[in-house]
Amino acid sequence: MSDFSIYFQLGWQHILDFNGYDHILFVLVLCCSYTLKEWKKILILVTAFTVGHSITLALAAFKFVQVNSSWIEFLIPVSILATALYNLPKRRKQRSVTYLYVITLLFGLIHGLGFSNYLQSLLGKETNIVGPLLSFNIGLEFGQLLIVFFAILLSELMLKIFRVTQRDWSFFLSSAVIGISFIMALERIPL
Repeated sequence: MSDFSIYFQLGWQHILDFNGYDHILFVLVLCCSYTLKEWKKILILVTAFTVGHSITLALAAFKFVQVNSSWIEFLIPVSILATALYNLPKRRKQRSVTYLYVITLLFGLIHGLGFSNYLQSLLGKETNIVGPLLSFNIGLEFGQLLIVFFAILLSELMLKIFRVTQRDWSFFLSSAVIGISFIMALERIPL
């Protein structure tokens, strides 16, 4: 197996790991306010996450930044909570889309820092880390797009088959994620 394949596989497995379900929650709550017709907006949002994730992974891999991991583990559910809270207002058109792009990019930055220690241990003493970082992040984007596909499929099922309104579906899913992420944040408060 080539280095590209190894790191690509690590990237998508990292995102699809049900033991670290925080990212899956984030993508679900990110997508629940959109329909299949708005796929371009969703693609831009998840790519914003990957850009943020890539930046901090690279900075950490090159040892330009080191952050206390307990704060990062706390900020991950806080960013999920902020995204879920964003979905609650009734009038979607009055909300700033820029806020959602910024919070998605920030979540990517935070999540990248959270994963950087593990990736550094994988890279070890490799002299050229650009290739592994690139293939890992391509795998990450691939895994994210799989989650997006299933999130949109679930949304379409709820909207078309069960006739749930977009507003009710977004409110239901966001409320559930608010509860989960709030508990996660409480459990991870750095002391």
